[in-house]
Amino acid sequence: MQDGTVYSGVQLLVALLAALVLIALVVGRVRLPLSVALVLFGLGVAILAPGSVSLSPDIVLFALLPGLVFEAGFRLHLEDLQRVAGRALVLAGPGVLVVALVVAAALHVVTGMALPLGFLLGAILAATDPVAVVSSMRHASVPRQLATLVEAESLFNDGTGVVLFGLALTGLTRPISPTDGLLAFALAIVISVIVGTASGWLATRVLALVDDPPLELTITVLVAYGTYFLADRLGQSGIIATVTAAIVLGSYGRQVGMSARMREWVDVVWEFVAFVLTALVFLLIGLTTSFADLVGNLVPIAVAIVALFVGRAFVIYGWIGGLRLIAARRPALPRRLRALSSEWRQLASMPTGWLHVMSWAGLRGAVAVALALAIPSDIADRALLREITFGVVLFTVIVQGAGAHVVMARAVTSRNSTAADAT
Repeated sequence: MQDGTVYSGVQLLVALLAALVLIALVVGRVRLPLSVALVLFGLGVAILAPGSVSLSPDIVLFALLPGLVFEAGFRLHLEDLQRVAGRALVLAGPGVLVVALVVAAALHVVTGMALPLGFLLGAILAATDPVAVVSSMRHASVPRQLATLVEAESLFNDGTGVVLFGLALTGLTRPISPTDGLLAFALAIVISVIVGTASGWLATRVLALVDDPPLELTITVLVAYGTYFLADRLGQSGIIATVTAAIVLGSYGRQVGMSARMREWVDVVWEFVAFVLTALVFLLIGLTTSFADLVGNLVPIAVAIVALFVGRAFVIYGWIGGLRLIAARRPALPRRLRALSSEWRQLASMPTGWLHVMSWAGLRGAVAVALALAIPSDIADRALLREITFGVVLFTVIVQGAGAHVVMARAVTSRNSTAADAT
């Protein structure tokens, strides 16, 4: 006897995969990013058949996201990451907090939304989405160091955004002092990194004992999803833990625990998995968006979009750009900071065009949608927060996603891009 829910779910999956193949074939003949085409197709279906597909936040957070962030983290090499670690941490830590505060302040001033609710929405929208950003970067021939910086930021700040979302929800039920909030924020990140590092190291040791590619590939799947669920059960960030485990496995495990044949298996299989999961995410974003509700909330959506641009511009051009100018004028660091000298030199030689790419790469996607859907039903204005989130996600994926290749192409043709990437 077949279960109706399972049967319907499999039918939907087959239909989504069929749509993916057809859309990919069509997009291959026109200059339109596949991610944008998938969202537009999903939105068209949602307009013609509203309510035909419902999306649970658990599907994105626990079924799709672990595999996506693992594959992206696995491709990040530790040596490349070390060159951009300082900048990525600034963007993924205090940068996320600043953007959330700017969004909250703007909505409070323009629309009168309560600051706690505005901060909750800011936390949902503050982090760039790894699915959307990595998808755009892969289809543009950007310098390797720039790609590493943007991808590393998007992977880590998505985890910090989820942590901030949890703190914002807690703040709606009981007061939290700024000191306690910052301490909890930092502690969650540190513990998540420790969990991910231990998971990646343990998997590496186990892989070194195995010489069976299917079994070894199964172990990587276990790391991707097991690490995520373990960190989540501990009340920490599954995204940060999984990304950390993937980086350890991709940098250390590749050399110690994997044969050449195994590395080929992992790269091919996980590239396929990431392609399918990414496509499903963009299709589901379009399918679950109500166009009529978006039209009714254009003003707060527009305010949130402008606030996001302002907040990210402040972080990118103010903080990163300011540090770049200081580094260019003071190339020598104090002796106690010599460990940062390599990245300091990279920062000093970073082309201006890279700042434009970093600013434009602030796409929002599946994680923001999942967090909006996860807002408890007893939260005031829950529906409004969801519609604002959906509107912002559609704008960033369609407008910024469609224009990403233009901005990135200009950065690539910058006279200094090649030289900076080679340093």
